Amino acid sequence: MTAWLDTLLFGIYPYICLAVFFIGSWVRFDRDQYTWKSDSSQLLRTGSLRWGSNLFHIGVLYLFFGHTFGMLTPHFVYEAFISAGTKQIIAMVTGGIAGVLALIGLSILLHRRLSDPRIRATSKTSDILILVLLWLQLALGLATIPLSAQHLDGSMMMKLAEWAQRVVTFRSGGVELLAEAGWIFKAHMFLGMTIFLVFPFTRLVHVWSGFGTLAYLLRPYQVVRARRMNLPAGHMQSQDRRA
Repeated sequence: MTAWLDTLLFGIYPYICLAVFFIGSWVRFDRDQYTWKSDSSQLLRTGSLRWGSNLFHIGVLYLFFGHTFGMLTPHFVYEAFISAGTKQIIAMVTGGIAGVLALIGLSILLHRRLSDPRIRATSKTSDILILVLLWLQLALGLATIPLSAQHLDGSMMMKLAEWAQRVVTFRSGGVELLAEAGWIFKAHMFLGMTIFLVFPFTRLVHVWSGFGTLAYLLRPYQVVRARRMNLPAGHMQSQDRRA
């Protein structure tokens, strides 16, 4: 029964979540672009928003990139420079700090949204749901630190990373690597995948726009030509300027 459940949750469910994540985001952008926004409540009340938002985004961005590169980078790429045990200690310390910052910031944001009558009245169910899911995910992530401290050789971290790499490269055998993982690790992984599942149906879609703005730095020049009447021939000139 346990093996079957692990296969469902960590062998099949990841692909369902990724399919909904990519296809759902594309469909929403194509059909409902007016809903593609962060729905900021800053106009209703600034106050604690600045502290909560900054702490949350600083912490969660570090965790996102840390998990992405830490889990998906093959061990042979960095084994000449850093051991698996050292990598795990760095992940525990820096990830723990980032997790605490993000959790504090998210707690402020969640309290603000639930306690302020005007903000609560303008909040969608999905707004509150995604904040609760993210809060639980951060709490579970912090709860894995004491478990990770029980095997500082990095062995479990390597198994979790290998599972993630097998999933994104469509290789089999990943589920078996999780046989010795504790339930907190599995709950953290399951909830993380669930966040990808609900992503296209919440305000989180604005994350795509955040990464999309990086393309602005590499945008081509826009040619602007003036059209004026009663000017001598050859007077009109085109000039290149950035939009």
